[in-house]
Amino acid sequence: MALAGCPDSFLHHPYYQDKVEQTPRSQQDPAGPGLPAQSDRLTHHQEDDVDLEALVNDMNASLDSLMQSDTVPLLQNGQHDRSQPRASGPRSVQPQVSPRQRVQRSQPVHILAVRRLQEEDQQFRTSSLPAIPNPFPELCGPGSPPVLTPGSLPPSQAAAKQDVKVFSEDGTSKVVEILADMTARDLCQLLVYKSHCVDDNSWTLVEHHPHLGLERCLEDHELVVQVESTMAGESKFLFRKNYAKYEFFKNPMNFFPEQMVTWCQQSNGSQSQLLQNFLNSSSCPEIQGFLHVKELGKKSWKKLYVCLRRSGLYCSTKGTSKEPRHLQLLADLEDSNIFSLIAGRKQYSAPTDHGLCIKPNKVRNEAKELRLLCAEDEQTRTCWMTAFRLLKYGMLLYQNYRIPQQRKALLSPFSTPVRSVSENSLVAMDFSGQTGRVIENPAEAQSAALEEGHAWRKRSTRMNILGSQSPLHPSTLSTVIHRTQHWFHGRISREESHRIIKQQGLVDGLFLLRDSQSNPKAFVLTLCHHQKIKNFQILPCEDDGQTFFSLDDGNTKFSDLIQLVDFYQLNKGVLPCKLKHHCIRVAL
Repeated sequence: MALAGCPDSFLHHPYYQDKVEQTPRSQQDPAGPGLPAQSDRLTHHQEDDVDLEALVNDMNASLDSLMQSDTVPLLQNGQHDRSQPRASGPRSVQPQVSPRQRVQRSQPVHILAVRRLQEEDQQFRTSSLPAIPNPFPELCGPGSPPVLTPGSLPPSQAAAKQDVKVFSEDGTSKVVEILADMTARDLCQLLVYKSHCVDDNSWTLVEHHPHLGLERCLEDHELVVQVESTMAGESKFLFRKNYAKYEFFKNPMNFFPEQMVTWCQQSNGSQSQLLQNFLNSSSCPEIQGFLHVKELGKKSWKKLYVCLRRSGLYCSTKGTSKEPRHLQLLADLEDSNIFSLIAGRKQYSAPTDHGLCIKPNKVRNEAKELRLLCAEDEQTRTCWMTAFRLLKYGMLLYQNYRIPQQRKALLSPFSTPVRSVSENSLVAMDFSGQTGRVIENPAEAQSAALEEGHAWRKRSTRMNILGSQSPLHPSTLSTVIHRTQHWFHGRISREESHRIIKQQGLVDGLFLLRDSQSNPKAFVLTLCHHQKIKNFQILPCEDDGQTFFSLDDGNTKFSDLIQLVDFYQLNKGVLPCKLKHHCIRVAL
């Protein structure tokens, strides 16, 4: 018969089978007076030929035979009674107990078995977790495996979240909840997604200190929460474009002038050798030249011969000598970051507008501990700041540059170009009937767009003949359609346009369009070429009663500014270079 709590192995045990055969059937039932007699059970269940008392006795005998050591009496909750010491001598004879007590004593065996299964299941779940490779196998002992077990990991801090407020160029802001281990690149990608921008890997997070007049672009690998912990209450993060962040890796040969760089070993002058000298930690490149240095605690500036090495920034106390006894340490690279001066002339009486600053991480509001420097031109300042970043971060900076390139290479060559979310959400509609419908067939959508274009031209021509202009008249549309473009910045001054160009990177082809301050009907194209900003006036001209726009005194005419920008993005024309990147301001 089937017995609850009895394993099947006891039923097939040879010792148990012999005892069953020798057990008399007339033995009294040990179950007690509340249960039916053995003879009644045999009457009602002819197939049951197992005696309960024999089964209990044999179970206890089997358990005793399997145990190699002395047993300890069990409590009813399945735990050992630790108050009774174990006998160290020969096994003592256990007193006789009633069958009911034996039945109660066998119950904790089932409880322990369930607990053992639960413990084995828990161990199985823990061991089934994927092993995390140890990034430092040399720190492991000879007997320990080079993997980190889940139990050996410290309490994770990745679950900690923090709110960060980010500002845009137009003054709008957005509060974003980020993780404690989120990098600057991850936060930029999150803001690009939330603001529906095109992710061209040129967005950056700017650390802005208005009270100190400093700002710098965060490196892609820097932790946002860690940087924010070193910022004062008035400081903030800005979200903007920076096309010049990795300009050195794109064109390293023309970046540093020859007189500014010296090498400890012979260099063949190739592009790969130049990169290796800067990225290799064993090499010792030096950036040297004259800079204006502000004395600590004073308002005066001195022009000194400065040398930048991996160990720090030094100035020579005797002309251009670089002997160790003539070099004086100005700043350390390890616990410092390099910033650009926003208004150096006004705030620090700098001799030029091309100032830079080496700020220790411990400094928050004290301007006296800042190491302020000033270059003669923008190219020199850019070279010094880039050299500081290369010597401090090295290969890590190159990896930040290569990650977007590798992701771009993994994309299929037949994949569609990256577009914003708002552009992808547009669909073609047909409103010719009583209710509108979505045109799902691409061929039908293209045909409908062509028909709409022809109908628009017919309506505008007919209204022009009748003498009244429609709201979509070409002359009216051409004067306002450019205001919907990101590269048009409206009524801003020349100084403001130059500031925007400098903030978003002095790279060739960076441009914006604005209204002209001298001619209300004209526009101005502000373009960067060879780290210099130039302005080109766009004048309107009339031909057969229609208004056109031209950059070259009417030789090349365009019906609107959108056509003009599209043309000069493909052709250089009278410009020093093609239009490549446009300055953009995004509202968060």
